[in-house]
This record gives sequence, C-alpha cells and structure tokens, in this order.
Amino acid sequence: MRMYLISDNTDTQMGLRLAGIEGVIVHEKEELHRVLEEVKQDEAIGILLVTTVVFNLDRDKLQDLKLNSKRPLIVEISDRHKSHEVQAMIDETISKIIGRKIG
Repeated sequence: MRMYLISDNTDTQMGLRLAGIEGVIVHEKEELHRVLEEVKQDEAIGILLVTTVVFNLDRDKLQDLKLNSKRPLIVEISDRHKSHEVQAMIDETISKIIGRKIG
C-alpha cells in the first residue's frame, strides 16, 4: 500500500514528492470530490494525506469517509504555514496532561 496527498499548495506537494509520495493540488470542492472518487477506486492507496485547507473544503464528507471507510486511512496534515498553530496545540495538550505549563 502507498500514500497519496491531496494538497492546496505546491510546496507541500513538492516536499512530499521528494519523500516518494505522489499527489495532486486542488482548490475547489468539486475537484476534491473527483480526486476522492479516484482515490477510492485505487486499491493501492492505503493512506490519504489531506492538508487542512483542503480538509476544510468539505469537512463533513472527509470526516464521514474517515470514520466509515476501511480504506484509505485519511490523515489531516497542516502545511508549513500552520505549523505554529500545531505546536501551540501540542504544547497545550502536554501541559494539560502533566499539569504544568511548558515554555
């Protein structure tokens, strides 16, 4: 099984392509639906990486697929522009778990 990316920007697509992960860029809901159908038909794709911006194009549909489909496993990833938000969320979660503020 292989991984596949649906991204909203070239930087993420090119970076993951260097790691051997193919993908496409979409900007509209209709494009997303078309690509999702293609991915569901491709039995070789086991993990689908979707950037947060793309995930937000149709959060309900992707969440439904994520919860109710056996394949592919859908993973929402942030791009390089959202990394500070992800770090803040991780810090907050760890702080709650250990009961101390980090940093």
